[in-house]
Amino acid sequence: MTNQYIAIIPARGGSKRLPGKNIRLLGDLPLLAHSIRYAQASSRIQRVIVTTDDPAIEAVALDYGAEVIQRPHEFAGDEAPTVTALQHVLGQLTDLPDGVVVLQPTNPLRPLGLLDEALDCFEQNKVSGLFTVSPNTHKLGRIQQQRFVPFNYHFGQRSQDMEPLFYENGLLYVCTPSLIDSGAVMDETCYPLVVTHPYAAVDIDTEADFVFASLCFNYYQTQPKENHP
Repeated sequence: MTNQYIAIIPARGGSKRLPGKNIRLLGDLPLLAHSIRYAQASSRIQRVIVTTDDPAIEAVALDYGAEVIQRPHEFAGDEAPTVTALQHVLGQLTDLPDGVVVLQPTNPLRPLGLLDEALDCFEQNKVSGLFTVSPNTHKLGRIQQQRFVPFNYHFGQRSQDMEPLFYENGLLYVCTPSLIDSGAVMDETCYPLVVTHPYAAVDIDTEADFVFASLCFNYYQTQPKENHP
């Protein structure tokens, strides 16, 4: 039997660092619409739901064909974790899906085949969750008593000889309703799907992030189709 999936896009209003970012135009689409269209392009996603507390975001979501579930104020504050909004959405559904794909609007650019790859891994590995990660090749350290103390390397070590480390890039998450019900979107049992595409570096919280996202988006718009991600 084919697994049933829904996509949930959490998009609250009230961003302080970049006001109105979720409906700001990236290319010719509002930021939110990139995630909506990405989910809609997959035949494996039965429903695309935006959870928001903002009327302007709701209007954009409806314009681009998503369903909207209005998020209560207590789940929309700066300190409210995303999982509470996801729990609220699932609580409104009559039938629960086998899996929930969570797409953050602040990560609007994703490789085209990533969603199918993620769902295949989720099913094949029979895990409660999956999230995307990317290699971190920076030489990191702590500053202690005005001295830099290397964390993941030693002075003089070549980058290629460093232990491989990864960071959670936020491109997408897949999880079971039971994992969400437990109060988590991911935990130590979840499958880490490695993404090396430059899109993984796009995560919009500031004006500089938006400029970088625009550069990436515009670059790939000018490339031949065979070079697209």
